[in-house]
Amino acid sequence: MQVTELSAEGLKRSFSVVVPAAEIEATRDKRLAALGRDLRIPGFRPGKVPMSVVKKRYGTAVTGEVLEEQVQTATRDLLTERGLRPALQPKVELVGDFGEGKDLAFNIEMEVLPEIPMPDFSGIEVERPRAEVSDEEVQKAADGLAARNAKLEDVAEERPAAKGDIVVSDFVGRLVEGDGDDATVGEPFPGGTANDMPIEVGGEGFIPGFTEGLEGIRPGETRKVRVSFPEGYGSAELAGKPAEFEITAKALKTRAAAPADDEFAKSLGLESAEKLREELRNSIQGEYDGLTRLRVKRALLDQLADRADFAVPEGMVEAEFGQIWQRVEEDRKAGRLDAEDAGKDEDTLRAEYRKIAERRIRLGLLLSEIGRTNNIQVGQDELFQAMRREAGRYPGQEKQVFEFFQKNPQALENLRAPIFEEKVVDFMLELAKVTDKTVTVEELQAA
Repeated sequence: MQVTELSAEGLKRSFSVVVPAAEIEATRDKRLAALGRDLRIPGFRPGKVPMSVVKKRYGTAVTGEVLEEQVQTATRDLLTERGLRPALQPKVELVGDFGEGKDLAFNIEMEVLPEIPMPDFSGIEVERPRAEVSDEEVQKAADGLAARNAKLEDVAEERPAAKGDIVVSDFVGRLVEGDGDDATVGEPFPGGTANDMPIEVGGEGFIPGFTEGLEGIRPGETRKVRVSFPEGYGSAELAGKPAEFEITAKALKTRAAAPADDEFAKSLGLESAEKLREELRNSIQGEYDGLTRLRVKRALLDQLADRADFAVPEGMVEAEFGQIWQRVEEDRKAGRLDAEDAGKDEDTLRAEYRKIAERRIRLGLLLSEIGRTNNIQVGQDELFQAMRREAGRYPGQEKQVFEFFQKNPQALENLRAPIFEEKVVDFMLELAKVTDKTVTVEELQAA
């Protein structure tokens, strides 16, 4: 194999590779001879099929296999011998037409990973904001849990529905065409009909204006409520469109007051109200600690980005930008762009998001190199636990989920990558100067 470097510009490399015809023919003939020994063809004794017959029947297919293997082997050897680490899959292009007795000539183009200098972690200073759960928060959470689990009781008195009441209703939704007096109501749309649906007056979880429109309704009364689906609604057929719901109230109920006492705690499988409050405190503190982790990680990565000064492969940036821009285009079509982005022209947006893509690639390469240099690895147990968590999201399909990951290396890598990143972050935080600071919940959430 003859290798010639054609160009080396920045991170881009280009090589010319020539594999002698004799080498290809020797490999092909050896493969055909092995194939001939196992052939069973009428008129010939086993293992005695003439090479001319074997070559006529299988020569083209075997030659194709040999050529593909030669390209793969030559590429792998080139990378190994020259110590090259390609950023993306190398691009291979054949030169001329290959034929009997001809050398195999092809060019290999690639971008290589840059040399990445290690930052001085001891020079990184990070503030870790921490918030503690108050007794009042715990009690509020316990009372809220008790209220949400309270039994529904019929309202004995005859009165209109008030905010917080539960109206058991039937409803039918129809899209509205036109405006004002010219508006017309169409046929019921899929998913817009329900029977015996308990709806909290003024509650959340429905289209804005829907539950508010039930205030004052009485059992037996039918009312029409006009609303508009949000622009970012999950169904594109309904997003941003006005609709009219015809609602019939069938019963009026209210939640029975239920204190968060020992009896309520036991109904949830806990020993006592104190144990319930302990569980809630741990849960809320876990949420706060999660926010703390996000703030610390963001501050750490911001400082790393300021210290990272090396070229990044254009192909990786282009691929990352393509994914980002696709989401931007989808948000723009759905009207989900924030006010700041919505006021910018496309060229400005492209330039800004390309910088974001470049920053992500640079940080990703740096984190990967830190992990590689310091032998940070994700163990099989950690991957297995990640698969178990993912499988837990699909009750009854756990086996299929495990089989999916076993058969799809890229999907498994998508599980491994975030675990690896968190371990690298932990490694850096051990070396950086981290200062704890007690803050209020509001300050933590606003950070």
